[in-house]
Amino acid sequence: MKSWDAIVIGMSLAIELRRGGLSVLVLERHQPGREASWAAGGMLAEREAGSNRAFAELARASAAMYPEFVQRLEDESGVKVDLREQGTIRYLDDNHVPEPAGDPLTEADLSRLEPELGYSASAVFLPERCVDPRLLMQALVAAAKHLGVDISSGAEVTGFELACDRVEAAITPKSRYVCNVIVNCAGAWAGQIGPVAIPTVPKKGQMLAVTPAVVRHVVRGNGVYLIPRSDGRLVIGATVEDAGFDKRTDPATIQRLHQAAAVLAPNIGQARMLEDWAGLRPGTPDGLPILGATPIANYFVATGHYRDGILLAPITAKLMAQVVRGEAPTFDLAPFRLGLFQ
Repeated sequence: MKSWDAIVIGMSLAIELRRGGLSVLVLERHQPGREASWAAGGMLAEREAGSNRAFAELARASAAMYPEFVQRLEDESGVKVDLREQGTIRYLDDNHVPEPAGDPLTEADLSRLEPELGYSASAVFLPERCVDPRLLMQALVAAAKHLGVDISSGAEVTGFELACDRVEAAITPKSRYVCNVIVNCAGAWAGQIGPVAIPTVPKKGQMLAVTPAVVRHVVRGNGVYLIPRSDGRLVIGATVEDAGFDKRTDPATIQRLHQAAAVLAPNIGQARMLEDWAGLRPGTPDGLPILGATPIANYFVATGHYRDGILLAPITAKLMAQVVRGEAPTFDLAPFRLGLFQ
């Protein structure tokens, strides 16, 4: 029976481990990368990482890694990832704590940067990037295949086979996969599969896309965000809902998002809607990711990234690869350890 050095329920870490010479199998419950990552907005909003110092440092470090992270993926995959560097116009109208530090914008600045905007509130400019998560996931899958990562789609992990306090195999409805190490990066589903309790809960987010994209910058304000894509789409999001694992969209909610976006830029009201969708972000009790070891020696976890899964992908892959290889991580993971909840 074939076995692997590592089984990963997730993609970025699988690539990092494979680059280090390990044989790796990715188990995906549906198609690779088609859950929270596919549904995400893709803002690399490290300047709004919140008041937790450890998390803010993690977010900044990951954002700094992005240009090299994307370049290497593009080289390995042949897929161009839409990494945009136009920055963010951030209206200060939502009592965010701490208030994001940026360059204040006058009305004249706003008219020059984005003539379509019609919203009246104090605003700052944030030099942040954004990325198209769908292209990013296509690149990750193509790079993984190029590097020799094995991928099993439609292989929902339902449990694990344990012996002598170690995981010996991952169990799916159709098969048994033997390995030396398992890393649970299953997002909102991480707590559903054992063998240790992981306190993740799904946080639903509904979004829509329209065309044309009437702005060049990411715009945040009036309770929504606008994210332009280089192909002419404009992504509008997003709700935060406690709705279990329900990924259905609600027409009235989508309409409210569209209307809120039109308050920011009135011509969005006449834009043609292309699609709407919902994703499930992995939330945790303290709002921070869970990273590192578990009570089972060869079973690790990397989940709970909530709204920052795309932002934190590079640093999570780097740190978790170090943990799996038995190295000291270059970042202190104590604030993110699973043991805080046990």
